[in-house]
Amino acid sequence: MKKSLLILAALLPLSLSAQESAWSHSGLTGINFSQTSFTNWSEGGENSMATNVYLNGSLNYKEGKNAWDNDLSANFGLNYTEATKWRKNIDNLNIASKYGRQVSEKLYLAALLDFKTQMGYGYDYSGEERKLTSKFLTPGYLNLSVGIDYKPNDHISIYYSPVAGKMTLTNDTAFSKNYGVDEGKKTRFELGTTFKGTVNYSLMQDKLTLKSTLDLFTPYNDTFGNVDVNWDVLVGLNVTSLLTVTFQSTLKYDDDIKTFDDAGVQHGAKVQFKEILGVGLSYKF
Repeated sequence: MKKSLLILAALLPLSLSAQESAWSHSGLTGINFSQTSFTNWSEGGENSMATNVYLNGSLNYKEGKNAWDNDLSANFGLNYTEATKWRKNIDNLNIASKYGRQVSEKLYLAALLDFKTQMGYGYDYSGEERKLTSKFLTPGYLNLSVGIDYKPNDHISIYYSPVAGKMTLTNDTAFSKNYGVDEGKKTRFELGTTFKGTVNYSLMQDKLTLKSTLDLFTPYNDTFGNVDVNWDVLVGLNVTSLLTVTFQSTLKYDDDIKTFDDAGVQHGAKVQFKEILGVGLSYKF
């Protein structure tokens, strides 16, 4: 009995080590600042300040024929001027989890869960008074799908699903029609096909981080062929161990999100784009 316990005690650290080695992680988090100040400046200008906090991380599991990839992207930023005071300039929360079962050297049968929303209140400042346009889960997007995942190496994933469900959420029904949900309803479900491409590289001896995610979706209905697009890019350059220059951008097109003029007349969907270039403190893990 004692001999058996000694053998188990000897094997336990090896087992734990093997389990730990199946996991890998990477990420970049930090805070950016920018500030402009004018004193007796004859050419004019306005004092301003901006800051944003970001977290981009991956936690992946690979053992045998099983692979489980998890990604988190969160950004929140504010901009301040004397005239407008504090206003939100970036806000997103994206979570993706994908499980795959290997069927060949580079091919996996996979299932994907993808969730996108924002954390704070968003306003339209174009009128005399600010107007609330978004909040947590208004809108929110939940995508569930099964398909094929092609991984030529540890840095690239190309996923395609012919059977994908997209759910649009509006927790506050006052904004339902703004995001393609029937008036008074909280959800809209669409069945379609989806594509997700991910690139995640560390270059220049881990001083340069490059991460790009492209999501495409089109529904199996009378709008088939009108592709919803969400493309996120993060580039981070470590100038020192703590100081980092970052570039973040998002390009979006959602055929369900129509635009309205001041008279309330509905117009077609438009391409949406935002980008932030910042310098600040960071931590890479």
